[in-house]
Amino acid sequence: MTSKLNKQFQDLDKKYYLQTFKRYPLTLARAAGSLVWDVEGNEYIDMMGGVAVNSVGHCHPEVVKAIREQAEKLIHISNFYLSEPQVGLSAKLVSISGLDRVFFTNSGAESVEGAIKIARKYSHSIGKGGSIISFENSFHGRTLATIAAGKKEMQKGFEPIPQGFVQVPFNDMEAVINAAGRETAAIIIEPIQGEGGVNIADHKFLKDLRAFCDDLDITLIFDEIQCGMGRTGKMFACEHFGVQPDIMALAKALGGGFPVGAVLSNDKVSSAIAFGDHGTTFGGNPLACAAALASINVIESQNLLQQAEEKGSWIKSHILAFNNPDIKEVRGKGLMMGVEFNFETRELVGKMLENGVLANATAGNVLRLLPALNISYAELEKVMQVLDGSLRAIK
Repeated sequence: MTSKLNKQFQDLDKKYYLQTFKRYPLTLARAAGSLVWDVEGNEYIDMMGGVAVNSVGHCHPEVVKAIREQAEKLIHISNFYLSEPQVGLSAKLVSISGLDRVFFTNSGAESVEGAIKIARKYSHSIGKGGSIISFENSFHGRTLATIAAGKKEMQKGFEPIPQGFVQVPFNDMEAVINAAGRETAAIIIEPIQGEGGVNIADHKFLKDLRAFCDDLDITLIFDEIQCGMGRTGKMFACEHFGVQPDIMALAKALGGGFPVGAVLSNDKVSSAIAFGDHGTTFGGNPLACAAALASINVIESQNLLQQAEEKGSWIKSHILAFNNPDIKEVRGKGLMMGVEFNFETRELVGKMLENGVLANATAGNVLRLLPALNISYAELEKVMQVLDGSLRAIK
């Protein structure tokens, strides 16, 4: 292909790729920090961050350096053997999370699947059942078990759906109490729902949920795949609520753009797992772990938690200052933000793209903003101008 045009790549994508993504008409060629460029040379500010993946920005020099150096030494081995990056990342995650054990995966869905297996194995070890309670508007992945725990509309056409999953309204303790029983192995929750519209769990609800799980010996799983790793201004969103889960699922930003996930668990539930109960071929490979260690170091050394908190407040105040009657609510924590409108937001996102900003529409009428934690204020100023102008243009 001598010329490089977005339309040409779009046509090839439609010809060869399974048509499961409703893509925007862009083919991105390179990126640095919070900027991306398409194959035609057009520049965009990325407010999606690869859907909360690129928290340290695109191609951060320290992450790139770690990947390059590790790739020259050791890329993949079997988990029958150890590697220095895997041992180092295990110790680091235990240290910063307060949990006791780590299992590495390749994606968020795998992390949730692993969390469910650990919870069920523990529950069976104490003579209880394997039912999982999840919450309405949740999203935990696209595998069969994770869609069983997620939105009902994502289950259509994939029946029979795995059994043993019960769903209740978000932030409804009475519904949890009514749904739980001796067959309940675990309750899984996103402390801040992402795909569901950036919905924040009530502080009291999470506290009560923790106490309830303790009383009934039910495993509490936090899905921090999107809200973890500094996104909310804390390393993990659970820190905002003062609630420690038994199991935490991680992925997305963990690798600084490189695919890697993790299941973190306490000793109580981990003790139920025996040799051979779970496994992975690629999970925890040296290259992925080296990338993750570098990404965590960037978050810590460059004070990105504070930056996320401060920039999130800055964005919220600027959007509220629009005094736009179509804005119903601006919510979120840190740089995990949702702006709810009284109209569907896909057209707004399209208009922002035309003006050089990549953003995301979710839950119908919510504009979701998930930029790099180190995005500059100059870039944010431009984003606010584009958002304001795009709102005026579509109305």
